Amino acid sequence: MPPFGWIFLLIIIATVIGGLYMLRKTANKMPISEEKMKLIKQRQAELEARERQREQDR
Repeated sequence: MPPFGWIFLLIIIATVIGGLYMLRKTANKMPISEEKMKLIKQRQAELEARERQREQDR
């Protein structure tokens, strides 16, 4: 492969690695309050109960 091809390949690899690094660096965890977590779990339990009911009705 000519030198230009290697340079082009290195630029592509550096761009991909740089993009992944920036994505990792800027990713933030979303803090969820106790109340919201309780509501989420309650809603999930309700949905699972509905699904179980639908499966039993079949």
